[in-house]
Amino acid sequence: MNTEPTAYSILDLALVSKDHTLAQTFNNVRELAKHAENLGYTRFWLAEHHNASNIGSSATSILIGYVAEGTKTLRIGSGGIMLPNHSPLIIAEQFGTLASLYPNRIDLGLGRAPGTDRETAQAIRSDFMQAAHSFPSELEQLEMYFSKANAKAKVRATVAEGVEIPFYILGSSTDSAHLAAKKGLPYAFASHFATTHLREALQIYREEFQPSKQSEKPYVMAGVNVIIADTDEEAERLSTSLIRLIIGIFTGKRDDVQPPTAMTDTLRETMQHPQIQQMLKYSFIGSKATVKTQLKAFLEQTKADELIAVTHIYGLEDKIRSYKLFAEIMKELH
Repeated sequence: MNTEPTAYSILDLALVSKDHTLAQTFNNVRELAKHAENLGYTRFWLAEHHNASNIGSSATSILIGYVAEGTKTLRIGSGGIMLPNHSPLIIAEQFGTLASLYPNRIDLGLGRAPGTDRETAQAIRSDFMQAAHSFPSELEQLEMYFSKANAKAKVRATVAEGVEIPFYILGSSTDSAHLAAKKGLPYAFASHFATTHLREALQIYREEFQPSKQSEKPYVMAGVNVIIADTDEEAERLSTSLIRLIIGIFTGKRDDVQPPTAMTDTLRETMQHPQIQQMLKYSFIGSKATVKTQLKAFLEQTKADELIAVTHIYGLEDKIRSYKLFAEIMKELH
C-alpha cells in the first residue's frame, strides 16, 4: 500500500430521490459538500449525464459553481465533462470563469463517452461520433485555450488564458489509460460501474506514464460504491435503493431513488445476476468494520492514490452518515 495517506473524495450525480424537487436535490448536493469539507474530503465531483429524469447534474458547470459558492476550501469539479458533447472553446470559457471565481479549487475531469443515449448525443452535438474519435486532439485544443500562448491566436477563450486548472482523464477502458499516460495527467477510473478493465488499465497507465508539467508521476483515482451504516443489516436495507436503481438501468425503466425497504428474496436473487455482480464488483456495503476490511483489500490490490466514493442512498442524513464513516475508515487506514 502507498506510504502516503490515500486521499478520499466524492462523486455525485445529483440523483433525484422520490418526492424531492430538483431545487431540493440541488440544495442537498450543496449540503453534502459542506459536510464533506468538514470531514476532510479532497474533492467533490459532479458527473455529466443527459436525458435521465433521475439525474440532476446535466448542466454540470452551473452546478459546480453553485456547490463551490456554498463551500470554502473543498475542490469542486467535473467527474467528468464529456468533451465530445461540447466545443472545447465553450468548456474553456466556462471553467476559466469558474477557476477565476474560485481560485485553486476547480478541477476539470474529462471523459470521452456521451453520458447519454445515441439519439440524445446526436441532439447535443450532431458530429458527436467524429468528436469522440477526435478526443485527443479536442483535448489539445482545450489545453491551448488555457495557455498564455493563445493570446496571439485569432480564436481565444480570453477568460481561460493563463488560468491554472488541473486536468484529469476519466476512463472505463484501456483506451483512456494510454491517453492519460501519454499526456502525463492524473487518471480517474470508473471502477464503481466499469469493473472489467480496472487492473489492465492501471497497469498500462503506470507503465506508459510520461511526466508532464502537471504531474511528475502517475496519479490514480478509483471509483467505488460505498454504503456504510452502523450495522451490516442497516447498510443492506439502505442498499435496496441502489439495487432498484440498477434494475431500472437494466430494464430501461429509470426512476427516482426509492426509499429503502427490507431486503427481499427477490432483490437478493437479482443481486446474484452475473451482469449486476460484475457491475457492482467494487461496491462495499456494510458496517464500518465490514467495509474497512473490504477497502483495505481494494487499496492493496489497486494501490490507488485516491478513492472517489459514490453513495446512492435515498435520504440525505443517511448519506451524510455513510460518508462520515467512510472518512473515518480512510483516516484509520493510514
